[in-house]
Amino acid sequence: MQPCDRLTAKEVQVAMLVWEGQTNREIANVIGTTEQVIKNYLRNTFDKLGVWSRLELALYVAAHGGVQWREPAPLPPVPISSAESPHLLSEPQRANAPAGANLSAKKDDHRPSTLRSKSGGLPRLVSA
Repeated sequence: MQPCDRLTAKEVQVAMLVWEGQTNREIANVIGTTEQVIKNYLRNTFDKLGVWSRLELALYVAAHGGVQWREPAPLPPVPISSAESPHLLSEPQRANAPAGANLSAKKDDHRPSTLRSKSGGLPRLVSA
């Protein structure tokens, strides 16, 4: 687990803005809240990360990835239900699929329809 995973999204945002050198007033203006709310976020962040000051927080962020704190953590893959992907339906289910559902894709063919040729294979590359 990354250190920033212990923080809420707002606490991460405030920590990043502190790391960039912004004051509490500037951070409050960016987020659209008051300085007191920013102080509360900082107090919670200090407690969670075990730091005592804005300087320690900035050094902590720098030592633990800095700009990577902005990147959202990759989400685990979500299983797709058969209602969302009609091409994964069985034949009886396909017969009852809603009108207009794209049922032309093959079950094992997960490429976007723009990559499928009319014969179902990959498009041919023609060289000059």
